[in-house]
Amino acid sequence: MIHPTALIDPAARIGNKVEIGAYSIIGPDVEIGDGSVIGPHVVIKGHTRIGRDNRIFQFCSLGEVPQDKKYAGEPTRLEIGDRNTIREFCTFNLGTVQDLGVTRIGDDNWIMAYVHIAHDCQVGNKTTFANNSQLAGHVMVEDWAILGGFTGVHQFCRIGAHVMTAVGSVILQDVPPYLMAAGNTAQPYGINVEGLKRRGFTPEALLALKRAYRTLYKSGLLLEEAKLKLAEEGKTQPEVLRFVEFLQQSKRGIIR
Repeated sequence: MIHPTALIDPAARIGNKVEIGAYSIIGPDVEIGDGSVIGPHVVIKGHTRIGRDNRIFQFCSLGEVPQDKKYAGEPTRLEIGDRNTIREFCTFNLGTVQDLGVTRIGDDNWIMAYVHIAHDCQVGNKTTFANNSQLAGHVMVEDWAILGGFTGVHQFCRIGAHVMTAVGSVILQDVPPYLMAAGNTAQPYGINVEGLKRRGFTPEALLALKRAYRTLYKSGLLLEEAKLKLAEEGKTQPEVLRFVEFLQQSKRGIIR
């Protein structure tokens, strides 16, 4: 299951039924879970833990040092969960001590070619990153988000759950959950209705989210006024409550 040309440090921890392709390099502080498939010419370094049943295609670089001038060799980490697909030429960096010290990718993510996930990013579960999506440092992407091809996300931004961005979007502020966003710089274009239907959201929940969107973006209210109104609506609608919590936690402000 391991090609004879692969270079695997004896200290690396390799699970059962792991495949490692030709000319791949696995460093001493790497752990790879059962059933994962590592393609040819993959480099995995640093304190990197990869879970079960992942498929990592050729020419990926995982666990390399951050592209951050402050990094001074600290033993920071990269953690990748289970059942992720990571296509060709992806680059995921270690974290930094200036943040959590770990870059983390969850479970069941579909990550296409040339995606960059920088230091200290936190990616949830069941996300989709189309080709050439790029995350700067300290970005958070919540569950079920879909980033269109060539989406670029500024450092410290947060992408809410179930968000969908269009191709070529440039994200400079937080994107609240459930939204569609597009443009340079990105603007909101309504609720991601089709995506939410596919994930089992009820008609009542969709109607509540559409009302919340109108309150936030179409009512003419100031942001703080909209927050108060949404907080009232969130008392009876849990989906709207999640909207409110996101707004309360936003540090960069939201796209408008």
